[in-house]
Amino acid sequence: MIGSIETGAIVALSLCAALTLVNCLSIAIAAWRIGRNRGTPSFPSAAPISLVRPVCGLEAFSEEMLERGFHLAHPDYELIFCVADGRDPIVPLLHRLMAAHPAVPARLIVGDERISDNPKLNNCVRGWEAARHDWVVLADSNVLMPPDYLQRLQASWRPDTGLVCSTPIGARPHGFFAELECAFLNTLQARWQYTGESLGLGFAQGKSMLWHKPFLDGRGGIRALAAEIAEDAAATKLVRAAGKQVHLVAAPFDQPLGFRTFREVWSRQVRWARLRRVTFPHFFAPEIGSGAVLPFAIAALAVPDAPVMIGVVAMAMLWYGAEYTLAARAGWHRSPRLLLAFLLRDAILPVMWASAWMQSAIVWRGNAMDIRPKETPRLRTRATAA
Repeated sequence: MIGSIETGAIVALSLCAALTLVNCLSIAIAAWRIGRNRGTPSFPSAAPISLVRPVCGLEAFSEEMLERGFHLAHPDYELIFCVADGRDPIVPLLHRLMAAHPAVPARLIVGDERISDNPKLNNCVRGWEAARHDWVVLADSNVLMPPDYLQRLQASWRPDTGLVCSTPIGARPHGFFAELECAFLNTLQARWQYTGESLGLGFAQGKSMLWHKPFLDGRGGIRALAAEIAEDAAATKLVRAAGKQVHLVAAPFDQPLGFRTFREVWSRQVRWARLRRVTFPHFFAPEIGSGAVLPFAIAALAVPDAPVMIGVVAMAMLWYGAEYTLAARAGWHRSPRLLLAFLLRDAILPVMWASAWMQSAIVWRGNAMDIRPKETPRLRTRATAA
C-alpha cells in the first residue's frame, strides 16, 4: 500500500513537473523572442502601402482606433475603409475622420462580396481589389496603431516571408473579466504564438496582416482565403504550401478591451477554440496541457499527501510567476488580480477544450457560421464606393 502511494506520488509529480517545464520553456522562448527582429529586413525601402480596414458597428474605442490610422509616420500610404452596409452607424464617423484629415488618401467602400461564411473576409474583398499598391495591410478596426505601425510590420519581412502579422495584446482592461481576457490573449495565446514562430511553426493572426499583393494574387487572391472559415488559418496553409514562412512583428500591437462580461470572454474564446480545432486539430489537441489547474488538481486529489501538495504548490508558483514575469518583460498589462485571472482561465480551459471537440457551430456578430473547410466559392455581389 505504501509503495503504491509512493509510486502514485512520483507519477503525479512527474507529470506536473513535465508540464511545468514545457510551459516555462515556452515562456522563456517568448520572452527572448518578443522585442527582437531576427535577421535583416528585405522589405523594399519606402514602398507605398495600402491599409485596408474592415469596419462594422461602433465600439468603445472606435474613434480613437480609426483616427490613429490617419497619423502614421509612413511616407506613402493610403487608407481604405470597408463597410458591408451603408446604414452602419460607423459610416458618419468615417466620413468625419476623412474630412478632418484631407492630406491622407482615404476611401470608404460600401458593400461586401459573399465569398464565404466569414463576414470580415467578405467585407475585405472590395478593399483588397481596390488597393493601388503592391503591399497591402489588412487590419481590424480595434488594432491600436502606433505611429510606426507600418514600419514595424515591414521590419519583419525576410526573403522567406509570405506573410507578416501580429497577435492582439489585451490592454486597458476595465473590470476583472477584461483581465481574464488579458490572461487568455497575452501570456497564453501570444506566448505560444511567438514560441511556435521561433521554432519555425509560425501561424497567421488576422488582426494585422502584411501581404505582398502579387504573391497572394498569384495564388487566387484574397478569395483563396475563403477556403477556411477563418481567414488566418487559410492564410497559414496558403503560405506554407508556397514554401514560405509566417513571421511575427517584433512586438505585438495592443487591442484595448474596455469592459468585458464573462459571457463575452467565454463566447469569444470558445469560438476561437472551435476554429483552431477544425483548422489545425493536431496542434489544438495538446492545448489541454496548456493550463495548470486541471493536472495539478488531479495530482493533489489522487495522492493527497504532504510532499505531493507541497510539490504541486511550488510548481504552480513557478508556473504563474514565470507568466507574470513575461507580462512584465513584454510591458503588458499587470495587476494583482491578473494572478487570479490566470487561475480562472486555467480552470475553464478544459471545459473550453472539450466544448471545441463536441460542437462545431459558432456565432460571430449574430452570424451563424459553418466552420467546416470548403472549396472557395465564386459568388460576387455589387458594391459601391463612397
